[in-house]
Amino acid sequence: MTSFLTHRARVHDTTLPAYRRHSALRTCVTEFAPYGFRATYHHLTLSARMPRLLEADPESLVRAVEELHEARQLWLARAEEYAARRRAEKRAGRRSVAEPAWWNRSWQPDHVWLHDPFLHPTLSLPDYVRRQNALMDGAELPGCPACGEEGPVVWVSTVIDRAGLCRSCARVLVPCPCVRRHRFEPEPRVGWSRTWRREHMTGDGGPNPHWPAHLGTARIERLTVHDGPYPRL
Repeated sequence: MTSFLTHRARVHDTTLPAYRRHSALRTCVTEFAPYGFRATYHHLTLSARMPRLLEADPESLVRAVEELHEARQLWLARAEEYAARRRAEKRAGRRSVAEPAWWNRSWQPDHVWLHDPFLHPTLSLPDYVRRQNALMDGAELPGCPACGEEGPVVWVSTVIDRAGLCRSCARVLVPCPCVRRHRFEPEPRVGWSRTWRREHMTGDGGPNPHWPAHLGTARIERLTVHDGPYPRL
């Protein structure tokens, strides 16, 4: 898995123009994205304070890739342990697994940020990986499994009934009792190209307070519900 490290080095290369270092960061996110590609990129723009004009602070790209790298190192170590344990279990005749590792799940219907990249956990990526690893190991952690939020859920209508979503990251905590797979999508929608250009950031790397108009719990309350298949991570 050398592609990530190769492009991480390019992000650090100060002889390259900012747009090429940004492109290298994008490749790193395609290699490892705990929140999915779009939500992970959005998270990094906020946590690294990546300005709309990259030339204003090219070191923000380094901050972003180093956060991603730290989380990836934690994941690699845990994945190696998990793979070794599974090999031992298979040799012992236990070929089935009760539940796949959190990074191996082909679809996650409770992760609303796959459809709305603005509604991801506020945890740093390393902290998110640590939390998911701990839960996989059987730890009993308080609050939302994704972000740890302990406040009351936000109820969203599913036409047939309603579902309870985390008020911080919109993870589905109380599924709709109709047992159908619901897909929660944002309203209003924000085009990916606008997010990629960091229109949600200001020139000095702070979040743009005027765009989009609805964020946080207010955005969760405006989610619309559709039935249908879920994308692969």
